[in-house]
Amino acid sequence: MSVSQRMRVPFGDVFPAGAYMVGEVEPVEDYELIKAAKAAGRDPGDVQLRDKVTEKRVWSVRVIDADPLARRGKSEVVVKISADQQPVPPAAIPGMPFQPIEFDELTVTPYVDDNGSRPRQAFSFRALGIKAPAKTAAIAPKSAA
Repeated sequence: MSVSQRMRVPFGDVFPAGAYMVGEVEPVEDYELIKAAKAAGRDPGDVQLRDKVTEKRVWSVRVIDADPLARRGKSEVVVKISADQQPVPPAAIPGMPFQPIEFDELTVTPYVDDNGSRPRQAFSFRALGIKAPAKTAAIAPKSAA
C-alpha cells in the first residue's frame, strides 16, 4: 500500500466553523538556497521556495480557525499555497476585522515537532488556491449606530 505524504482533506473537516485570513499572502523564502549562495559568495537571485511535488512557487498565509473548540494556542495556523503567481484573496468585507476564506485542494501532512522540551505531533497544511467561502459567515458585522 502506498500512502502519500500529503493527505487531501475536505476544508470543512479541518475548519468546521470556517477560517479567517490574517495579514497578507507572502512568498516563502528557500533558506537552503540563500545559505548556499552566501557560502559561495554570490547573489542568490530568486530565492522563493518551490514546492517539491508541484514545482510551483510557495506562498504562505496566516489563518485563524474559527472553531470555538480549538485548543488554546492552536487557533492560528499557517497554510502554504503552491501557485505560479501570488494568490489573490477574496475582497475584504467592510466592518470585518479578518477575511473569511477557503482553500482549494487542502492537504495535511502530520509530523513530529521536536523543537521544544517534549516532542509533539504537529500538522503542516498546504493548498493549491484560496477563495471566498461557499457560504457566508453566520455573524454579520455590527453597523455603526
